[in-house]
Amino acid sequence: MKKDREIGFIGLGIMGNPMAQNLMRAGFRLHICSRNAAVEQELKNIGGIVHKSPAAVAAASDIIITMLPDTPQVQEVALGTNGIIEGVRDGALYIDMSTIDADAERNISRQLKQKNVESLDAPVSGGQEGAINGTLSVMVGGSATAFQRALPVLEAVGKRVIHIGDTGAGQVAKSCNQIATALATQGVVEAFTLATRWGIDLARLREAMLGGFASGKALEIAGKRMIEKTFTPGFTLKLYSKDLRIANNVARDAGLELPGAAMLQKEMEILVGREMGGLDFSALIEIFEY
Repeated sequence: MKKDREIGFIGLGIMGNPMAQNLMRAGFRLHICSRNAAVEQELKNIGGIVHKSPAAVAAASDIIITMLPDTPQVQEVALGTNGIIEGVRDGALYIDMSTIDADAERNISRQLKQKNVESLDAPVSGGQEGAINGTLSVMVGGSATAFQRALPVLEAVGKRVIHIGDTGAGQVAKSCNQIATALATQGVVEAFTLATRWGIDLARLREAMLGGFASGKALEIAGKRMIEKTFTPGFTLKLYSKDLRIANNVARDAGLELPGAAMLQKEMEILVGREMGGLDFSALIEIFEY
């Protein structure tokens, strides 16, 4: 088996599971552990090797990837009891593809460096569809050497893989992405709300807008979901709310206030409080009552 063909993957949710499958299709041998026995079995059936802990996954892997919901989970898996740090091989590479706080990413990197392990933060954009199709956009922070080593792995899950800068830069880039996407979606929400007040057919409005400067993913994908009221998650409101919390924290650390991002974080938190956090973020339109 050639160097860097043994890949550990921890975090097999709606994004991680299809990403892991794409890695196997690309010829990598996958080492996994999960709290979800059904997902473990699904991946085992197609060649995944199941382990009992992140430490055991790390011990078997040249490169270890995490794709987890939030900062605390990444910290636990990377640095906690039976975590990656307890089993990781000398000279291995760690890639965190979660969306978490940049400061936490830098701390994890410093601690793994003491084990002679380089780290990359490589959050993604593209939602579940991008994860399934292997067309994610990957924003990478870390050394140029580590980036080049990781590139064949990252290209198995992403169509656009960009080295942004040093450790933490990938997370800051993801915050920028989430701000722009959320504000574009809010524009569609407000446009559709106004049109509804005037009795305008939203499908016709969307068709007209797609031919002009308003055209974009927010209108094309989220707008269609808003019209059809189909909010099966590609990316949940709960996770998006978390991402905007991180983005607003990054902005404050830089001495900035971002009023649009702050407003949208509050709107998403309201919907999460209404037990809508498991819906797709296009359900943001439900903040307005027609």
